[in-house]
Amino acid sequence: MQLRIAARVAAFALASAGYVAASHWLMTRTQASTWNVVGVLSPMLLIVAIGAWRSGHRWVGGCAALALAVLCGQALLGIQVSSHVLYLAQHAGINFFLALFFGSTLRPGHTPLITTLALRVHGGHISPGHAAYTRKLTLLWALFFTTIVLISLGLFVGASFDTWAVFANLVTPVATGVMFGGEFLIRYRLHPEFERSTVADAIRAYMHTAKPSAPKVPQ
Repeated sequence: MQLRIAARVAAFALASAGYVAASHWLMTRTQASTWNVVGVLSPMLLIVAIGAWRSGHRWVGGCAALALAVLCGQALLGIQVSSHVLYLAQHAGINFFLALFFGSTLRPGHTPLITTLALRVHGGHISPGHAAYTRKLTLLWALFFTTIVLISLGLFVGASFDTWAVFANLVTPVATGVMFGGEFLIRYRLHPEFERSTVADAIRAYMHTAKPSAPKVPQ
């Protein structure tokens, strides 16, 4: 099981790196084309559509699928739309959606997203301190994605497109990985009392545990 999960993670990482490289090349080194936009935006829209649909957010999945259909229709008809604006919409839009998704789980009466994941990893039971930590971490991720959106908009307006493309295609995924890995590494230095878990545990819990309808968070 561990080997299978590791293989899936490695395959996903390689595919993501290939997508990032291809996207940056299409954005900055090739002649503008309606099909360039389709090539850059389609994989992400498809992932959002499938992921949202499977997680029960049917309207989000439907909107992503509709956007993909519109992009393909635009390319087939040869309709010229500013590709730079569409690239911005993809980058800022996805990060805005992530910020909204994380933030929406912090509303009263809802379980913070990372608390939900922690409950899955630890069999439905975490300490009150762990619950408070995961709530703060959910807020931190919401703020992180909001910051990405603001920087993206600022660079798009105030810098060259190539500078914005480097931020969108290279800096953003690296910053996301650093934040994820850094939090994982320092968590038990700050809170050695928390029950230990690995990245594989989190992935396994997410893949094989049904979405909890109303997990109980320690008070």
